[in-house]
Amino acid sequence: MQQNYQDAMAMVRKFGKPNLFLTFTCNPSWSEILNSMEGVQRPEDRPDIIVRVFNMKLKELLEDICKHEIFGTVLVYIYIIEFQKRGLHHAHILLTLDSESKIRTKDDIDKFVSAKLPDPCTDLRFFQIVTKCMVHGPCGTININSPCMRDGQCCKSFPKQFKDDTEENVNEYSIYRRRSTEPVQVGKYSIDNRWVVPYNPWLLKKFNAHINVEVCVSVKSVKYLYKYVYKGHNAASVKIQKEDALDHDEILSFVEGRYVSALEAIWRLNEFNLSHKSHTVVRLAVHLPQQQPIVFQDGQEAQAIERAALRKTRLTSWFELNKNDPSAHISYSDIPQYYVFDKSTTNWKKRQRGRQNVIGRLPVVRILRYSFSESL
Repeated sequence: MQQNYQDAMAMVRKFGKPNLFLTFTCNPSWSEILNSMEGVQRPEDRPDIIVRVFNMKLKELLEDICKHEIFGTVLVYIYIIEFQKRGLHHAHILLTLDSESKIRTKDDIDKFVSAKLPDPCTDLRFFQIVTKCMVHGPCGTININSPCMRDGQCCKSFPKQFKDDTEENVNEYSIYRRRSTEPVQVGKYSIDNRWVVPYNPWLLKKFNAHINVEVCVSVKSVKYLYKYVYKGHNAASVKIQKEDALDHDEILSFVEGRYVSALEAIWRLNEFNLSHKSHTVVRLAVHLPQQQPIVFQDGQEAQAIERAALRKTRLTSWFELNKNDPSAHISYSDIPQYYVFDKSTTNWKKRQRGRQNVIGRLPVVRILRYSFSESL
């Protein structure tokens, strides 16, 4: 997780902070899923179909965003898949736009993000999608038993306040336009624009699923992706108890086990990506002279040291490249963009293609640690 987070931050350093944060949640009511059911089957009976359909929808979503450029030209994207004990799996997607497409004004925000209930008289289908997929809760005094309630307050700060105009960068968040309108009846609750989760109308109409779209103003979204979503696997405590047993070992009777949902299990069995980046990040090693890491098997330490003495590392090969090639005066962190490291010859060779999608990253070098070892 830490390495993936540092890779993402390397992309931020090169291309800038993300501009949009999307959350795309699977919808078990998609026609592709329902039409695949047999007999009395329900979607929850076929996690294999749900997973495959969601993976195809995710690819289609990324194609619309990156190739068809519905938000403009995308320089970088990152996504990860999150599974939960409750609810369906979803993808968190970060997008970085080029300078011509960046969101700078309130009008730019309103162009891509909406937080209002559509008029059912002009577009009934769109109204039904929003009320089904993009309405939070309701919670608060309307429904105190909602899962989002913490100490009598909604942890997502719903209902929001009415706003006649969008406000940008308020405490590192954008406050979207939510004009006061007459409430509408949805099920047994009466709701208005204060309960609407921000969305993009074009994406919502096409995919008919929960697609939350937020404007980013800081790099906190990158930390959220890797430090919150990958905080650790879900766990469940299991108690094993024997009837009519006089001697109980309370410590051994409780087992902490990993909780893996059917959807996550099928996703992993299909070897679908749990995370993906638009760029390849090459992790470059840094070491002191004759102190490069060596991998060996038990009993073969001497042979491994002999082989390491004859082979160059990425770092030493870079020194040699700069020494012998006058045109190769490139910083170590930028070398993967122009050269590729040949492991068979342990030399850097000029890259023939794909240089636009490669980034080099240096690890954190602990100066005090190396200074201390040198002094010894």
